[in-house]
Amino acid sequence: MPSQPPLASRELTRRSFLRGLGVAGAGAALASCAPASAGSGATEIIFYQSKPEVIGYFDDLIEQFHQTQSRVRVRHDATSNLAGSFVRESPPDIGLLNYNFEVSRYVERGVLSDLSDIPAVERIRDDLQPLIDVTATYPGRTSVIPYSLMAAAVLYNREIFDQHGVQPPTTWQEFLALCETLAAAGVTPIYSTFRDPWTIAQGPFDYSVGGMVDTAEFFSRLKEAGVDVGLDHSVSFQEEFLEPVERMQTFLQYSNEDAASRGYGDGNLAFARGEAAMYLQGPWALTEIAKSNPDLDVGAFPLPMSDDPDDREVRVNIDLALWIPEASGKKEAAREFLSFLMQPEIIDAYNAAALGFGVTTDAAPVTNSTLAELREYYDRGAFYLGASQLVPQSIPLQNYTQSLATGAEPERVLRTLDADWARLAFRA
Repeated sequence: MPSQPPLASRELTRRSFLRGLGVAGAGAALASCAPASAGSGATEIIFYQSKPEVIGYFDDLIEQFHQTQSRVRVRHDATSNLAGSFVRESPPDIGLLNYNFEVSRYVERGVLSDLSDIPAVERIRDDLQPLIDVTATYPGRTSVIPYSLMAAAVLYNREIFDQHGVQPPTTWQEFLALCETLAAAGVTPIYSTFRDPWTIAQGPFDYSVGGMVDTAEFFSRLKEAGVDVGLDHSVSFQEEFLEPVERMQTFLQYSNEDAASRGYGDGNLAFARGEAAMYLQGPWALTEIAKSNPDLDVGAFPLPMSDDPDDREVRVNIDLALWIPEASGKKEAAREFLSFLMQPEIIDAYNAAALGFGVTTDAAPVTNSTLAELREYYDRGAFYLGASQLVPQSIPLQNYTQSLATGAEPERVLRTLDADWARLAFRA
């Protein structure tokens, strides 16, 4: 089973790259200028970026970087075994990856260099630091620089909402009433895809937990507690996640009847066809939906989990972050390429093309018509890191959420999660 959602698979072509970049004459420059020779004075660095749908996009960025100078040559590596390269003490010179537990182990072991003196760091939003710290830190270092952030919420069919005279809900009770109204009108309120566990973990589970629990604070306490996790201690999944999970089970009853046999691809197609009013998926689903129905009018709203409208927040994750290993012997060259990638016109163009939110204080605002509904929450810091992003993959959380979605007893599942966490802490 995939541990991460299959992100939008559209190809970011050279043409879309240049259009998104918006640099006057860039296309002509790339067409007319032959690539500069590496030459004996150039330093070659290895850039590791393996996100499949943007490999071509970054190939084009590398080409543009080569046109701006001749000191540094970049070789794009998308296939090597990252863990193996660190074990062999020959890691890439610079990386740009999802900021999750795969990268966190390198942060915690101090094998990533300090980037705090790079000017671009000063432009990173302060309210993103807790998201980075709760995943992993190393004393006295800025080990990673966030590059792109994804904001996820409830996708909804604006046409269906308009037809039935309903609005995005602002409270938990309004959400339940909305589901009842749609169901009474013969409309499937929510399209769910229980066959793919990650869609439950990163959708209904994360939205429910994040809507009621301060995930950064909770997981910080978990780390401090070590093996002392459970109902007999000061921190417990069973105690603090029980009500969110129960509420998740309540609203999932408004799903399509065949949810247990439907996967991610089925959900994208069904939602594109108007077979449900809502779909708990992130922006990675938008381009997949558009393949079947490019004219579908899709909105987004944060799932309300309390009866206070001010409690609404969106689920986020650091989709990409930059880092440079300590073992690299070409740090200065890697830093030069990093600084190029952090230029406002470069990073803003990437986030616009990839449906991400900017991570800098001077970032261009998101303009996608769906994500624009989430902009106010992100701008004022009303967001949380998905709980599923903070549980190590050695704990089968996705399978647990799948069992919860299909009716398992919450207390038993969450008690097992407490025991798993304590066991992992003991081994560590």
